[in-house]
Amino acid sequence: MHGLPRHRHSIHCILPPYLARQIIQNGSPQQRARILRTLAIDNTFRAMRLMRSGMPRMARALIPGSMVVESQKQRTIYDMKNSEQFPGMVARIEGQGDTGDVAVNEAYTGLGATYDLYWEIFGRNSIDGNGMPLNAHVHYGTDYANAFWDGERMVFGDGDGEIFNRFTLAIDVIGHELAHGVTEYEGPLAYFLQAGALNESLSDVFGSLVKQRTLNQTAEQADWLIGAGLFTDEVEGKALRSMKEPGTAYDDDVLGKDPQPGHMRDFVRTWEDNGGVHINSGIPNRAFYLVATDLGGYAWERAGHIWYETLRDPRLKADSSFLSFARLTVIAAARLYGQGGEEEKAVRDAWNQVGVRISRAKAGEPIEAVGMPAEQQPVAH
Repeated sequence: MHGLPRHRHSIHCILPPYLARQIIQNGSPQQRARILRTLAIDNTFRAMRLMRSGMPRMARALIPGSMVVESQKQRTIYDMKNSEQFPGMVARIEGQGDTGDVAVNEAYTGLGATYDLYWEIFGRNSIDGNGMPLNAHVHYGTDYANAFWDGERMVFGDGDGEIFNRFTLAIDVIGHELAHGVTEYEGPLAYFLQAGALNESLSDVFGSLVKQRTLNQTAEQADWLIGAGLFTDEVEGKALRSMKEPGTAYDDDVLGKDPQPGHMRDFVRTWEDNGGVHINSGIPNRAFYLVATDLGGYAWERAGHIWYETLRDPRLKADSSFLSFARLTVIAAARLYGQGGEEEKAVRDAWNQVGVRISRAKAGEPIEAVGMPAEQQPVAH
């Protein structure tokens, strides 16, 4: 499929566009002004990234971590001091201790926890597999209510203090945004339609794994919430999204009700948000939750490995649908843990439970991308 928006042309923000739209529609004049300012900044960064997208990229190792034998973690945290002029002042570098600035320390910890997950569990040396330094910029702008990865760095706002707290507060948000970088280097997923929803879901998966591993939680102990703590006490909500129960994360007078579906029967047909990439990610999110809790233990072990290997599968295409991705997860489970084993069964059952029906497939058989059925195509409004 030619002409699809590739994810490397976009910045990836944790705040879903539909949430911003609700604030514009229902918020106070001050709340509307703040979110419009945030959206203007986001659009500027998207334009800048589009300009850089044609620049040549350095070659990377095909097997992450294969050229190194020890960790090469390199973190630098910059304090923007509410400015929008990069890079800001260096506030903490690799090996330095607590600075007394909670946002600086949270960013440092989050970058480290994300690096450690990929290195210690998947043998991957940083985001690009080649030891890419991890940079974060905190205290960005004034009342900036978002966090994003722009292909080179993490940027965190302090929130508006009315709807949103500081965006370094949630370690899974840090893991989510950095996972977009991993997907950029490993997968060809276009940031559009079902492929884009898979892109968002993969970031939620690995962001949640960063959080669960930091807290040493099993799949059963985890809350499976993305962005818990980002909302202030003024908001009727517990997080941005729920992987366990999509559509239940919040229900608020200003923000409205969480619109995420958890089953294909509720698939949202829209052209907004690149074809619903943040909304429909709830479906593969729930599939991963079901696999992890069915298998039990730590989710980063078997379930995480299956999803990571699927991301790296060369048969994953730019326009991969939920169905083609699901079939690849079944094959990955069989390859990693044995055909017909409990892992393959758990994966197949999970996708079936969210309405993605997988026909019987033998490990190693060719997989072809399955296009989006006509009934799931976006519709013009």
